[in-house]
Parts: sequence; structure tokens; C-alpha cells
Amino acid sequence: MRKEIDENGFAIRENILSPTEVTRLLETIAPINRPGTLQKRNSVYAVRNLLNASPTIRELSGSAAIRNLVEPILGAEAFSVRGILFDKIADANWKVPWHQDVTIAVQERVETEGFGTWSIKADVLHVQPPAYVLENMLSVRLHLDPCRAENGALRVIPGSHRRGRIPEDQIPEVRDRSPEVICESGVGGALLMRPLLLHASSPSLLPNHRRVIHIDFAADALPNNLRWFSAASPGAGKSETVL
Repeated sequence: MRKEIDENGFAIRENILSPTEVTRLLETIAPINRPGTLQKRNSVYAVRNLLNASPTIRELSGSAAIRNLVEPILGAEAFSVRGILFDKIADANWKVPWHQDVTIAVQERVETEGFGTWSIKADVLHVQPPAYVLENMLSVRLHLDPCRAENGALRVIPGSHRRGRIPEDQIPEVRDRSPEVICESGVGGALLMRPLLLHASSPSLLPNHRRVIHIDFAADALPNNLRWFSAASPGAGKSETVL
């Protein structure tokens, strides 16, 4: 798995969550209605700050099943730093253009060399860090519904994470010169990916849910007293936890 991620920037593993665990998670996320919850016509289609909104999701991020995915890549000191719920529903069936994930959530603004483009998302401060921070992170996407090409599965450009931060005006050229892979997965499957992997998704062609729990992991403290917004143990001692 480590070789796959080093070379391609992603790996897919099926049956990480059992049907019982998936059902429990669906029951857990259904009533979430807090700041950071995005809705259309009373249907939730995204929840930012999911680690803070749900103790169950925070517990999941430290479970053996997830640690067994993360530790071979980031080491035993890895810890979760952000959780997001995505769902594609009829009223929020969005298209995501090709991009890299280049922002992290932090507790407070501390001017630090290499960190910039500060923003607020769901009342939480975000910043774009230097590439080395993103290169030492891993995202785990857990699928609570079938994730297929027809319902907006993630599309990726293998190996694009090795280019570092790609200027936006160069992304179309990289995309045109490289074949894409559609990251399909069954219920309970996981997609592991580096944040700097170029990825996109198409609108769903189906009326059904496509619920994904996205958890970001890191293994290092941030410099200059910057603190991850939502660090969870193991490794939480490197950065305070906000509940």
C-alpha cells in the first residue's frame, strides 16, 4: 500500500467497514445539525468540522481499522486533523473541477513564513501551508454508499502529487497529458490519497445518496505555534484538541 501511494498518490481498499459499522455511522451522521452543516431543502449535503460535531467520528478516526491504513504511511504518531462529510443529493449535485487540496484548518492566525491565503470556512480559520506540510498528510475517504462512476466517484491523475503545488494555470496542461483513473468503491471501502493528488468529480447521474466521510491525517506539529484545529490522539499532545 505504501508503494502504491508513493507512486500513484492513492490506493483503494475494500471492506474496511462492516455493514453494521456503516449502518451505525449513517445513524450517527443523520441528526447532525451544527455550525458547519450545509443544507438544501432540509437535506444535509456536507458537514465540516465533523470530528468536532461527532464523537463517534472522532472515535472512528482512532479505530484499529483506520489506524491500520494510516500508520504504514504516516507512522504510529499520526493523528486526525479534520473530518468532513460529503453527500451528493438531487438539490446539491455539484461538479468539482480538477484541483489539489491545499488548505488546512488551524486554531488561530499566527503569521508564519510559507503560510498564507487565510480564509474562514464554516467559522473555522483555514490557511494554505507550504507543500512539505501537505506532502506529509494523508486523506482517508470512507464510503457509506456505493461509489461508482455514475454517482460521482472521485477521478484522479496518478502520480500528480509528486509535482508539489501545481499553479492553477498549469493544471489543465497536466490533466490533458495524463490519463485519469476513476476511484470506484463499494460500501465500506476506503480511498486513501495524498492531498496534492489532482482530483475532480462529476455530478451524480443517480438520485441516490453518495455519502463519504473524509478524514485528514498528519504526523507532525505545525511550526511557529500554529496549531491544528482538530487534532485527535495518537499524537494529540503535539497540538491541543478543540471540542
